[in-house]
Amino acid sequence: QVQLVESGGGLVQAGGSLRLSCLASGRSFSTHHMGWFRQAPGKERESVAGIYWKGGTTYSTDYTESVKGRFTISRDNAKNTVYLQMNSLKPEDTAVYYCAAKSPWRSITSAYDYWGQGTQVTVSS
Repeated sequence: QVQLVESGGGLVQAGGSLRLSCLASGRSFSTHHMGWFRQAPGKERESVAGIYWKGGTTYSTDYTESVKGRFTISRDNAKNTVYLQMNSLKPEDTAVYYCAAKSPWRSITSAYDYWGQGTQVTVSS
């Protein structure tokens, strides 16, 4: 069982930056695939970024097209934490951001097993 707690959301002006954190409890954090998702009002939840365990200490990352070059996902396994650094924020980035985790035997495209409660990010124009 993995519990996830997000933090770092808030209100920021367009062009500003925020860093979201997701603290995970439970064992074997370093081998779990981790992802960030977001859901804006009236819209479906979408994947923002993922960081995937490839074996040993190797990870791969991917991003949705709209955030490439602006957002960076990273993890600190010693702290059981995954981060989402968000730069050059736009009003359309406004959403509730969720952290998610899935077991290492799941594929990159499979559903996530565990979800956090979400943190609100609001970008004003």
